[in-house]
Amino acid sequence: MWIPTEHEKYGVVLASFRGTVQHGLPLEIGDTVQILEKCEGWYRGFILKNPNAKGIFPCSYIHLKNAHIKNKGQFETVIPTEDSVITEMTSTLRDWGAMWKQLYVKNEGDLFHRLWHVMNEILDLRRQVLVGHLTHDRMRDVKQHITARLDWGNEQLGLDLVPRREFSMVDPDEISVTELYRLMEHRHRKKETPVPASTHHLFVHMKSLMSANLGEELEVFFHIYDGRENRPLSERFFVRLNKSGVPKSPEKTERQCTLFVDLGSSDLRKDVYIVVHIIRIGRMGAGEKKNLCSVQYRRPFGCAVVSIANLLTADSKDDHLLKVYACNTESEWYQIHENIIKKANSRYNLSGSNTGLSVALQLLHGDIEQLRREYMVLFTRGVSITRKLGFSDIIMPGEMRNDLYVTLEKGEFEKGGKSVARNVEITVYVLDIDGQILKSHVAAGSGEPGGDEYHSLVLYHNNSPRWAEQIKLPIPVDMFRGSHVRFEFRHCSTKDKGEKKLFGYSFVPLMQEDGRTLPDGTHELIIHKCEENTNLADCSRYLKLPFSKANLPCNNQSLKGTKESFWITSFLCSTKLTQNGDMLDLLKWRAHPERINDSLSKLKEIDGSEIVKFLQDTLDTLFGILDESSQRYGLKVFDSLVHIINLLQDSKFQHFKPVMDTYIESHFAGALSYRDLIKVLKWYVDRIVDAEHQDHIQQVLKASEYIFKYIIQSRRLFSLATGGQNEEEFRVCIHELFMSIRFFLSQENKGTSPVTQTQAVFLRTFPAVYGELLKIFTVREVAGFVRDTLGSLPATAHAECPLEAVKLQCIAKTVESQLYTNPDSRCILLPVVLRLLQAHMQEQRDLVMCGRILTSMLSLIKKEENSTAVKEVELIVESLLGVLLRTILEITNRPQPTGPALRLQFQDVTGEFVACLLALLRQMSDRHYQQLLQAFTSKDDLRDFLLQIFTVFRILIRPEMFPKDWTVMRLVTNNVIITTVLYLSDALRKNFLNDKFDYKVWDSYFYLSVIFINQPCLQLESFSPSKRKKILEKYGDMRVMMGCEIFSMWQNLGEHKLNFIPAMIGPFLEVTLVPQPDLRNVMIPIFHDMMDWEQRRSGNFKQVEAKLIDKLDSLMSEGKGDETYRELFNSIIPLFGPYPSLLKKIERETWRESGISLIATVTRLMERLLDYRDCMKLGEVDGKKIGCTVSLLNFYKTELNKEEMYIRYIHKLYDLHLKAQNYTEASYTLLLYDELLEWSERPLREFLNYPMQSEWQRKEYLHLTIVQNFDRGKCWENGIILCRELADQYESYYDYRNLSKMRMMEASLYDKIMDQQRLEPEFFRVGFYGKKFPFFLRNKEFVCRGHDYERLEAFQQRMLNEFPHAIAMQHVNQPDQTIYQAEAQYLQIYAVTPIPESQDVLQRDGVPDNIKSFYKFNHIWRFRYDRPFHKGTKDKENEFKSLWVERTTLTLVQSLPGISRWFEVEKRELVEVSPLENAIEVIENKNLQLRTLITQCQSRQMQNINPLTMCLNGVIDAAVNGGLARYQEAFFVKDYIMNHPEDGEKIGRLRELMFEQAHILEYGLAVHEKFVPQDMRPLHKKLVDQFHLMKSSLGIQEFPAYVRASPVHFTNGSPRTCRTSVPSIISPDGGRGIARRSPLSYPAVNRYSSSSLSSQASNEVSNITGQSESSDEVFNMQPSPSTSSLSSNHSASPNVTSSAPSSARGSPQMADKHKHSRENACLSPRERPVSAIFPNPLDPAQRAAPHHIGDTTLPRSDPNLSAPDKVRPTPSSWSLDSVKEGIPHFSDSVGKSLCPPVPPRPPYSGSSAKTMRSQSPVPTSRSPQKSTAPPFTPSPTECQSAGLVSNSPVLSGSYSSGISSLSRCSVSEASGTELPSGDHPGHALPPPASAGAATTTMPNSVSSGSDEPIRRENKTPPPYSVYERNNPRRPVPLPHSLSIPPQADPPALPPKPHQLRTGSMKLDPASDPRVPRPRPLPRKVSQL
Repeated sequence: MWIPTEHEKYGVVLASFRGTVQHGLPLEIGDTVQILEKCEGWYRGFILKNPNAKGIFPCSYIHLKNAHIKNKGQFETVIPTEDSVITEMTSTLRDWGAMWKQLYVKNEGDLFHRLWHVMNEILDLRRQVLVGHLTHDRMRDVKQHITARLDWGNEQLGLDLVPRREFSMVDPDEISVTELYRLMEHRHRKKETPVPASTHHLFVHMKSLMSANLGEELEVFFHIYDGRENRPLSERFFVRLNKSGVPKSPEKTERQCTLFVDLGSSDLRKDVYIVVHIIRIGRMGAGEKKNLCSVQYRRPFGCAVVSIANLLTADSKDDHLLKVYACNTESEWYQIHENIIKKANSRYNLSGSNTGLSVALQLLHGDIEQLRREYMVLFTRGVSITRKLGFSDIIMPGEMRNDLYVTLEKGEFEKGGKSVARNVEITVYVLDIDGQILKSHVAAGSGEPGGDEYHSLVLYHNNSPRWAEQIKLPIPVDMFRGSHVRFEFRHCSTKDKGEKKLFGYSFVPLMQEDGRTLPDGTHELIIHKCEENTNLADCSRYLKLPFSKANLPCNNQSLKGTKESFWITSFLCSTKLTQNGDMLDLLKWRAHPERINDSLSKLKEIDGSEIVKFLQDTLDTLFGILDESSQRYGLKVFDSLVHIINLLQDSKFQHFKPVMDTYIESHFAGALSYRDLIKVLKWYVDRIVDAEHQDHIQQVLKASEYIFKYIIQSRRLFSLATGGQNEEEFRVCIHELFMSIRFFLSQENKGTSPVTQTQAVFLRTFPAVYGELLKIFTVREVAGFVRDTLGSLPATAHAECPLEAVKLQCIAKTVESQLYTNPDSRCILLPVVLRLLQAHMQEQRDLVMCGRILTSMLSLIKKEENSTAVKEVELIVESLLGVLLRTILEITNRPQPTGPALRLQFQDVTGEFVACLLALLRQMSDRHYQQLLQAFTSKDDLRDFLLQIFTVFRILIRPEMFPKDWTVMRLVTNNVIITTVLYLSDALRKNFLNDKFDYKVWDSYFYLSVIFINQPCLQLESFSPSKRKKILEKYGDMRVMMGCEIFSMWQNLGEHKLNFIPAMIGPFLEVTLVPQPDLRNVMIPIFHDMMDWEQRRSGNFKQVEAKLIDKLDSLMSEGKGDETYRELFNSIIPLFGPYPSLLKKIERETWRESGISLIATVTRLMERLLDYRDCMKLGEVDGKKIGCTVSLLNFYKTELNKEEMYIRYIHKLYDLHLKAQNYTEASYTLLLYDELLEWSERPLREFLNYPMQSEWQRKEYLHLTIVQNFDRGKCWENGIILCRELADQYESYYDYRNLSKMRMMEASLYDKIMDQQRLEPEFFRVGFYGKKFPFFLRNKEFVCRGHDYERLEAFQQRMLNEFPHAIAMQHVNQPDQTIYQAEAQYLQIYAVTPIPESQDVLQRDGVPDNIKSFYKFNHIWRFRYDRPFHKGTKDKENEFKSLWVERTTLTLVQSLPGISRWFEVEKRELVEVSPLENAIEVIENKNLQLRTLITQCQSRQMQNINPLTMCLNGVIDAAVNGGLARYQEAFFVKDYIMNHPEDGEKIGRLRELMFEQAHILEYGLAVHEKFVPQDMRPLHKKLVDQFHLMKSSLGIQEFPAYVRASPVHFTNGSPRTCRTSVPSIISPDGGRGIARRSPLSYPAVNRYSSSSLSSQASNEVSNITGQSESSDEVFNMQPSPSTSSLSSNHSASPNVTSSAPSSARGSPQMADKHKHSRENACLSPRERPVSAIFPNPLDPAQRAAPHHIGDTTLPRSDPNLSAPDKVRPTPSSWSLDSVKEGIPHFSDSVGKSLCPPVPPRPPYSGSSAKTMRSQSPVPTSRSPQKSTAPPFTPSPTECQSAGLVSNSPVLSGSYSSGISSLSRCSVSEASGTELPSGDHPGHALPPPASAGAATTTMPNSVSSGSDEPIRRENKTPPPYSVYERNNPRRPVPLPHSLSIPPQADPPALPPKPHQLRTGSMKLDPASDPRVPRPRPLPRKVSQL
C-alpha cells in the first residue's frame, strides 16, 4: 500500500534507472527527485525539472537529503536544507548548461570557452564547500569567489541579478522592498563602479645588471624620490649583486623583492621617481690593475631613474630595462639623480652602451591585508617591506615604529699635510649607555639584515666629499636613552698596502637630558682629531666633549673656528618617543605645577601625531588636572579636551577614535568630571546667541559626542561608587542643558549668520549623542529629548538656508540610529520626522536625502499586524503617500542630467522613491485603503489621486525604470501594483460609474492594465522552465489576474462602453496578442461586445474595423501574435473556458454577415502580417521579404483601401529593393506612390522622410528618384518617358534651366541604350506546394525573373537555400491534392520562355539588337513551356508520326518586371500541337535560321563562316541521313493522307517548306563557296555532293514553278527582298487546326535514327536530342528516345548555353558568339553584359498580340538545344539569329507560325495578321495581292515576332534536331500586309469565331484572335499602373506591367519617338470603355 512519506521528501539519483517497469519513471544519474509516497522498497514521485511526469523508482537508487517543506499537501514544494549558496549554484549551473550549448551553436566561441572554465571552477569550489573541511575564513573566501563567478556568468548570459546578503540569496517576501532595492543597488553598483583605492604599494623585483665592465660585486639601492620637493619619500631597499650582476642569494626572494608600502594617491604623479644608486665594491679606480692589495672600497658606479607615472598604465609585472648613467665628475655623485631628472646632460653620461638594470615593477592598490589575500604567493615566497620616511597618511593605533634615519650629508676636511686631497671613508657605529656597540642596529636599507657598522662611499681625492647616503638605525625605545652614534673618519691610501688611517671622529647622543630625542634636521658635528691608534673603546672620555657646533658655548672659539666639520641629517619616526618639550612638560605637570597653564595653552600648537602617540597619558593628565583644581583650570582643560577630540576627527588620526573609546570604557576614572563638563558645556551653549565669534563654540559643539561620552561615563562611575547618589540633580542638569540647547536652536536667523552655522554644527553631531543618553535614560525619555530638540527648530526656513539640508541629515541619522529602531521611541519621533520630510518633499528639495530617510523608515516596519505598525503605516500614508506620488511624477518627468555621476544620482533617487512607494503600498492593509479613500472629501480629489497613482504605476512598468537584469525587483513591483489596482478598482466602480462616469480615470485604468499585461518581464513563455516555475509558484500569472480584472470592469461599464470604441480596440488587441490561452479567452469576448455596441450605435462597425486593422499592423510588425491567435479569432471550435470563439459568438448576432466578413478580413490580414513578421526576422533572405511585402501592399490597396498603410509599405518595399540592388523593381515600386500624386500646388504634410512641400515638388522629386533608379537598373526606355513628362512640366513653367538638364538627361539615356550592353534575364516558373509555406506563397505558382547570369541550377539552388526545408520536385506535372495538403514544403521549378507583347519593334528592319532585346524581355505577361509526348503507338522506325507537344501558357497577374521579381500565375492554359504541325514549325524555324546566317554572312557581319558551315552541314547531313525523309515517310504516305483528310493543306505547307529549304540551302552553298577559306574547301565540296544526294532523295530535280518564279538571288543581301506574292496552294480549312499548334520547339529526333532533320558538321553530329514518352519537360541528350530522362535543360549549364545570336546575347558581333556560353558561365554578375532586362514604354495596345507561353525562359536555357550544341559550344554551333531576320510572311494555315522568307509567295488563305494584331509600320490599307515583303535588311535583329521571341529556338539558341520550334510570328509586318477582319483574299480565313467557337474549333488554342480580346477584357488590370489615371496631358506608351490590357481591334500604329512627346504618358481609359479601372483611391492622398 502506498503511504505518503513524512521525512523522505528529497533525494539525488545515484544510478540511472530505465523505468522499464509499469509506471516506472526513468531517472538519470544526478537528477533530483521529490518523493510523494513509499511502498515496499519503492518510491513514487517526480524529477524536479519535470514535475508533470510522475512515476515509481527503487529506493536503493536514491540518496536522501534533508529538506524542509513549504505548503504541505497537494502543492507542497521542497527546499533542500543545504547551504543556500550550494542550492543556488546547483540551479544556476543547470540553467547555464543549456545556454552554454547554445553558445556553441551560435558560434560564440570565446564566451563558450570562458563559461566552460568558470563552470568547472564553480564545480571545484562547490566540492570544497560540500566536503566541509574549510576554516571559517576560507569558507567565506570560497563563497565570495563562487558568488562573484555566478554573478559574472549571469551577467554574460543576460540572466537576472540575484539579490544577496552575506552570499545567500534573499527572498524578496522576507525583506522590505526598500531593503531589496538597496541590496540590488549595492550589487549593481559593485558591478559598475569599483571604488578607487586610497593606498598604493610598489612591488620591485631586482633581476640583474647587464654590463660589459663588471667583475666586481655591486650594491644596488632603490628609493622613491620626490622630484618636486627634492627629497626622498621612502627608506632605501638594498640588494647585493655578485660579480655576474645577479643577486647574491637567489634562493632568498626577500633579498631581491620588496614592497614600498603606504604610498598615498598624491604620491602617484609624474614627478615622483624610483631612483636606483649602484655602488661597486673593489679597487679605488675601476681600471686599476689587480694588485696585492686586498682592501676593498665602496665606490660610485651608476644611477638609474624611472617615473612612477610610467607604471600607472601597466597592470602586470612588466620587466623594465633601466638605463644606467655615471656622473662625469665624482664630486657630483650626491646629485646625479637630480641631474638625470632635470636632464642636465653635460653632467652625466651612459655608463656603457649596453649597461642596463633589469627590474620588475608593479603598482598594487588597496590596503596591505587585502594584498596579502590577493597576492598570497608574493607574501608566502617572501618580500621585504620598505617603509615611507615618516608615517603613512593614516596612522593605525597598534602600529609600532622606532626608526632613526641618519643621512651622511657632507664633510669638510683639511689636507692633513698632504699634497693631494684625501680619500675619506666614514664608519658608523651605534653605542649604548655602557659604551658597547649595538649589534645589527645599523642598516643600509631594507632587504638586507642590519650590521654592526656601516662603511660609507669613498670619493677619490676629495677634501669636501658629499655622500648623501641614508642609513637606518632601528634602535629599541628602551635603549634610546644614553645611546649615541659615532662616526670615524679614515683616509684610504691607494698605495700598495692600501691602508685606512683613522684621523678623526664625530659623535651625536640620541636623547637629551630632559627626555627629548635628537631633533629632526641637519646637524653640523665637530670632528675631533685623533691618531690611528687612539683608543675609542672608552667612550666616557669623549662623551663629555661638545658634539655639535650649534651647542658650543660662546667662549669655545677654538673649536668653532676650525674648518673641519661633518654634517648629518637626522629624522626620527617613532610611535613612542617625542622631540617635543611642551608635550613632556604637560605629561610631567606634577613636577612643575607652575607650568600647567602654559602647557595647556601650548597643547594646541603641538603636532597631532605627537599627541596621539601619548593619547592615553595626555587624557589622564587632563582629567587629573581637572580633578585637582577644577575651579582654576576647568575651562582650559575643557578646551584642551575639545582640541584632542576634534583632532581625532581628522582623517589622518580617525583610527584613534577606538583608542579613545577604549580609554573611556576601560581607563577613564574621572567620576566627578561630569559636573564640570556639563557646567562648562552649558556655559558655552548659553553664550552662543550673544557671542560675536562662533568659531570656538562651533569647535566645542563639534566635540559634543565625546563630551557626552565623558559626561555619561563619569556619571556611571559616580553612581557605581556612591550607589546612585545625586541622580535627580544630574537629571536636572541634563534637562537644563537641553533647555539651553533648545533655546539656541529656536533662534531664527538669516541663512548666513554665524548662529545658523552653529546650529548646523550642533545638528550634525546631535544624533551621535542618542546612544550615550540611552545608557542612563529610558527610550521614551531620550525620544522626548530628541523630539523636543528637533521640534524647537524654526519651521519657516528659506530654501537656500544651509540649515535645511543639515536638518534633513540630522533626521536621517536619527532614523538610522539605534533609538529609532525601538517601536516605543518611533511613535514619539515619527510625527516630527514626517513633518520635516513632508515639507522638504513638497518643495522638491534635497530629494536624495529624503529618499534615504524614507527608505530607512520603511525598512523598519515589519509586516506584523500589531497596532504600532498599523498606526505607523497609517501616519506615513496620511502625510506622505500623496506627496510621494507627486515627487515620483516630478522627477521622472524632468530631463535627465547629462553628467554620468549626476545621472547615477538621478537614477538612484528615482529608484529609492519608487522602492519607498512600493514598500508603503505593500504594508497597506484593507483598513489603510479604506481610510485613504474615505479621507478624500470631494470626488475631484479622489479623481486626481487615482489619475496620479495610475500614471505613477505606468511609469513603474517602464522598461527603463530598473536595469534590465532586475527581474526580481520588477516582479515585486508588479505584485504590488496588481494588489493596489484590485483595491482601487472598487473605488473606481463605486465613484465613477453611471451619472458620475469619468472617462479620463477609466481610460487611465484600462491603459495601465494593458501596459501591465504586455510588459516583457511577465511574458513567462520567454523564460526558462525553471524560472517560469519559480515565478508561477510565487506570484501566479499576474497577466491573467489583470485580464480578469479588465473583463470585470468592462462588464460594469454598460452603455459607457461606447466611450472606449474605437479608442480601446488597439490596447485590448495588444492584450489578446499575448500567447496566454486563459488571457485570450477572457479578452476576445470584449471585441464581440465592442462590435455589438458599435453596431447598435451607428449601424455598422467601420470604426472597429479600421482601428483593428491599424493596430494589428503596428503590433505584428513589433513581433507580437502567433498562428494560434489567428485561429482564436477565426476558429469555430469553442475554446477552453466559458467563452466560445469570437466567430461563434458573432454567428448568433443579427449583424453576423458583416461581422464574419470583418473576421475573415482580419484573419487574412493576420496571415499576411504574420508572414511579414516572420520574413522580416534577421537573417531572412531578401526574396522572401520582398514577396511578403508585395502581398501586404496589395492587400492594403485592393481589399482594405488603406491608403496611408499602402504608401508606408510602398516605401518599405522600395527600401528592400534598393538593399537587394533591384533598381528596376525599386523604380516601379516608387512609381506606385508617384501615380497617386498630381501636378498640383496643394501643400502636403510631412510624411515618412518627406518634408512639408507642395504636391508638385514631391512628384518632381519622385520622378527624379525613379529616373535615377531606372538608369541604375538599365531600364532606360522607362526613364525616358518620365524625363519627357518632367520636361513638359518644366516647359509649361518656362523653367528652361531644368528643361535643358532634363533634355540632356533624356539624351544620355538614349546614348546608354545604344552604347551599353544589357543582359537578357531568364524566367523561371516556381510552384510552392504544401501547408508549411507562408500564406502568400502557399499552393501558388509564380514566374520569377532570374538575376543576371542566373541559370536554372543556380536559381533552383537559391530557392532551396531560401527554403531550406523544401523538397525539390523532380517532374513538371501539376501536383495532386496530397501534395497541396501536405505538412511540408515542395518546390517545383522549371524554366519558361517569355512571349513578348511588342511585336512591332521586333519585326522592324534595321532596329538595332540592343533596342530589340529590351522589348523581348520587358512587359511580359505570358510565358510558355512545351512538353513533347507520344500519343498512340510509337513507331520505332519513325518517331515523328506520334510526337505531339503539350504547350502550357501561363498568364501573370502583372507583367514582369514590376514591383517584384516574381508574380503569381493568374491563368494557365494548355494546348496540344499535332505531329504534322510540329514538323511544320521545326522546318520553318530551321529555314529562318539558315536565312539569318546567310544574310549575316553576306553582309559581312560574321567574322568567320563557321556557324553557317555548321548549320549547312547539319541540315544537309541530316537530310541525307533521313531527316526530311522521315517526314515524308510519316506525313506524305497515302495512309496518313487518307486518315487525315483535314490535314491536306498542312501537308502541302510542309512540302512547300521542304522545297523552300532545299532552295535556301542551294543559295546558302553558293554564298558559302564565296566566303569559305581554303582549308575548308574539302568540306564544302562534300556538302555540295551531299546536297545533290539530298535533292534526289526528296525527288527534286527542279524546283516547282512557284519556287522558281522568285529569283533566288537576295537583293541587299537579304532573302526578304523578293516581292512576288506566292499563290496559296493550301485549303482554307487548315486555319482551324493550326490553333492547336504552338510555337515551341521539340528536339525529338533519335540520335541513332537516320531521319534526323539536322546534324552536326562532324560525323557524330547526328546526335539529336531525343525525348521519351515519360519525360514531361524537355529533351535531354540521350542515346535513345526511350531512355531520355528529365533533366534541367532549362538551366542551360555552360555546356548547354548555346551560342545564341549575338544580338540575343548582347554581343555585337556574330564572331564572338561561339565564345559566349563559356564566357557567360564564368563572368561575375558585374562583368556580365546587361541586355534587356527591363520593361519598355509601349502603348498598351501593343500588348495585344496573343501570347503562347514559351517553353523556356532564355536563349541559354532552352530545352530544345541540339545535342552537339549542348555537348560543346564550338564556333560551329548554329546561330539562331535566323530568327532575328524578319520573315516575309505567314501562311494562314499555320496560324501564327513564321513563314520562312525564301522564295516570295502570295499569302495563303487567311494571314494571321489579324489574330496577331502586330503593330506594323506598314499601313494596313495595303491589299494582300499587292503586298510585298519589306526589304530584308542585313540587321540580324530586324524582324522579330512575338512568336520569335517567345520561341525558344529563336531566343534560346536552340537549333536542335531540326525540330526546334518557332513560335507564332506575325506575318503581317513581314509581308507588309495586315488583313482587316473582313478582307480575305482568294483563300480567305473563315470569319473569326466567337469565344465559344474558338474553343470548339480550336479546342486547345489560347491564341485565337477572337478569344484574346475577351480574355483581356475580363482580366483585372494590375492594381498599380502608372498609367491608370486619366491624364489628358499626353498619351504616351506605358512603361510597365501597370499597362492596360490591349483592345480587340488592331490599334493605330504607335507614334514615332519624336511624336510621343506630345502625347500623354497616361492612356486615356475613355478610349476603351472595356478596360476595367481599379478601385479608386480616396483623395486624401494629398495629405501624404
